[in-house]
Amino acid sequence: MTLKLYCFGESGNAYKAALTLELSGLPWEPVYVDFFGGEARSDAYKTTVNAMGEVPALTDTDRDYTITQSGAIQDYIVHLSGKLTGATPEERREILRWILWDNHKLSSVAGPTRFLMNFLPEDKRPKEVIAFNQGRLKAAYAILNDHLASRDWIVGDAITIADTTCCGYLFYPEPFGFVRADWPHIDAWLTRIEQTPGWKHPYDLMPGSPADRA
Repeated sequence: MTLKLYCFGESGNAYKAALTLELSGLPWEPVYVDFFGGEARSDAYKTTVNAMGEVPALTDTDRDYTITQSGAIQDYIVHLSGKLTGATPEERREILRWILWDNHKLSSVAGPTRFLMNFLPEDKRPKEVIAFNQGRLKAAYAILNDHLASRDWIVGDAITIADTTCCGYLFYPEPFGFVRADWPHIDAWLTRIEQTPGWKHPYDLMPGSPADRA
């Protein structure tokens, strides 16, 4: 089996897929995409890898199959490995519920906010937009923190792709309004993820980091 993940280290969405691959035990290799250099938006990339012009994209060369969007990639990894999945149909639907929630309420706000606060020149950072987004993020953190108050994992009794999707942006060091100490149940959950065999920080798991572009 040959799995190739098109990714770059700064992408929290790519990290969801990369971390799921790493914890699944499947053999895979990262393929660096120069996102900031425009590679993902190039005609060549959109024609041969992902017509949406995004990362991540996963290619299974043995099956001549390419899939995009982090949640769909994670589901495919679960299909191949049998790991990181729910024990019952109800748990699998609950996992899907949290993936959809994360994509709509958490990652979809955290990613742009982190970009605006760290990857734009300071004089071009829209303060009102950042403040609005941080208000939305605070509400999302509260939901996740309350959910984790009485459980170790988001769904069931073990780590699943509900966890690897919701943590996608929360390990990054760049500021975007998330401070682990402010959310003790999220903090404890992130520590459990860090202690899971195979866990790696995004910049250790995928090529590319802000230091490379400094």
